[in-house]
Order: sequence, then C-alpha cells, then structure tokens
Amino acid sequence: MRVLLKLSGEALSGEGEKGFKREALDYVVQEVKPVLERGVRLGIVVGAGNIFRGDELENISRERADQIGLLGTVMNSIYLKDWFEKYGIKCRVFSQIVNLPDVEQVNYSKIDESLENGYLLIFGGGTSNPFFTTDTAAVLRAKEMKANIIIKATKVDGVYDRDPKKHSDAKKIEEISFSEALRMNLRVMDAEAFSMCQKLGITVKIIDFFKPGNLLKALSGERVGSTIFPG
Repeated sequence: MRVLLKLSGEALSGEGEKGFKREALDYVVQEVKPVLERGVRLGIVVGAGNIFRGDELENISRERADQIGLLGTVMNSIYLKDWFEKYGIKCRVFSQIVNLPDVEQVNYSKIDESLENGYLLIFGGGTSNPFFTTDTAAVLRAKEMKANIIIKATKVDGVYDRDPKKHSDAKKIEEISFSEALRMNLRVMDAEAFSMCQKLGITVKIIDFFKPGNLLKALSGERVGSTIFPG
C-alpha cells in the first residue's frame, strides 16, 4: 500500500504556535512509525503554517508570498527528515525548487526505488509554483508516488454536513463521493485538489490526526474519520 499523508505546519509546532516543538515532532514520529513498520509505503507533504502563512505577509504580492511559503515547506521537510532519522527512520526529501545537499530533485524512478527500499519520503516546495495550495501539492505528489490514498491530517474527526463548532446538530458524514461533496459545498480541500482526485481516482480520508493511533487505524480498515471517494 502506498499512501500520501498531508500534514499542516501546525503539526510540528502545536495548535496556534510557531516554530518547532519537541513534543509535537515526537508525536508525529510516534504516529508514523507503526505505519511504516506495517509495511506501508509512505510519503508526506507538509505545510508551512508553523513558520508563516502567505496571507500574514502584508504589502507583498500573492505570487511572492506564495514563493516564500514554498520555501517554508522545504525548511519543514528538512527539519522533519532530521527528526525522523533520530529515531532510525530512513528518510529522503524531494523538491523541485531548491538545490541543497539534503534535498533531491523529483525523479520518478528514484521515488519508486526509495519507497520499495522502505524510505519515508517527504515532499517540499508544494507543486513548485505559486497560486496552488498544499492540498493540490498532496494530490500531485500522491500521483507521482503511485499512491491511491491521501490521508488529510486535521484537528476534526471527519467531514460534517455543516460546521460542528457552530451547529450542535451537525451530522458526521462517514463516506461521500467527490461529486456529492462538491454539490454540498463541503470545504475539506480546495476545488482544484478535489477535481484532481476525482480525475486521477485517488481516495481521501479525513482524520483527527491528533487522536493517538488514528493514522494506523485509518490504514488498517477501521472506521475512523471520513472517506471521500471518486465518483
């Protein structure tokens, strides 16, 4: 099984925080390691919200703010690589936007070989272009590593028909197609990423990543979070 895990930058810092926190990084490793030990071939796309967000940068054009954000994801990828390796996890970072000793250029043969040899892959630099979210980058990298499942790690336990923070009668949706999710205007990924998943036949699972064991449960077939499938 090949899987792409989409992590927010906050997963490295703690909710609402900036930078890196040991407890947060250790938690990511503790959730990922059992998955790798089960033989799952895993890739990660990480955001940069723990460093900064593009909309936080004032008096700068969108395309330049996005470029700065892309560099932030590379910084997070290198940091994660070092942290995973402290725990004995073999790891490689791929990106198209920088030339650094720890970052390799995206190469399909090398990605395939690395996965088969048990490496954890981390993809930095988004899609390599401004104007695209890390959701879209996750779909692109999932396709490049031949994964048919994306796990979107969030702070909620799935998809609801309305915002559960505002509506006490909100109902959780355990399974839904991309077409139906778009019709209902469910905002769990951006429209471009949704469209790509539909076209490429990639299933998305939305889970509460911060509940210990949920990642492994989701990949073991247990009813965790919500599943959005092509159709």
